[in-house]
Amino acid sequence: MMTTIAIVEYGTGNHRSVLNALRMVAPAARAVITRDRQTILEADRVILPGQGAMHSCMASLKTGHLHDTLLEAARNKPFLGICIGLQMLFEHSDEGQTPGLGLIKGDVHGLRPSIETAARAQKHAPTPTNSTSLFKIPHMGWNRVHQTQAHPLWEKIAQDTAFYFVHSYYVEPTDAKTRTAETSYGITFTSAVAQDNIFAVQFHPEKSATAGLQLFRNFVDWNL
Repeated sequence: MMTTIAIVEYGTGNHRSVLNALRMVAPAARAVITRDRQTILEADRVILPGQGAMHSCMASLKTGHLHDTLLEAARNKPFLGICIGLQMLFEHSDEGQTPGLGLIKGDVHGLRPSIETAARAQKHAPTPTNSTSLFKIPHMGWNRVHQTQAHPLWEKIAQDTAFYFVHSYYVEPTDAKTRTAETSYGITFTSAVAQDNIFAVQFHPEKSATAGLQLFRNFVDWNL
């Protein structure tokens, strides 16, 4: 039976890049970009990508009548959140004081490396640098992802593999058991979470070359 994967479209996000990645790793699957409630609920797997500001993304979900659809879809089928799609799963974001979907307990905070961490990095820098320029916001580019617990979506992905990031906020789960990876950028922040049928990442697997494709392949093969 053909696997159907719904890529949720709500006006923002790298939907086409996600679709292209899925077609590469799972040509036999039916991957669709959609905002149709029935299509999302009937899909075997759901991906919530995203980029931009939390408040506008959440507003788009409500305007498109997708808020309740996502809550229902995330109950019992493999569900992958990407970037803002990770942040929207949490209860609240400091960005615009925005409530999220509340599927995972915790909050979203601004990525603000402290003066102390910048000073430490400056001390160990190979050449003198203005410490305020060491950790530019947004955090953009390749960075290592350190897996903190095993998960099927890490299959065949080596420890400390680099993935591509673009973000100014990070999630802080209430329950440390949901944290499956962390990354350092001035501070050490959670870069992936897992809870039951939900897996979500701060980085962009669709922009992360071979490792990103492997993560998508693992998601397609993930059996709950």
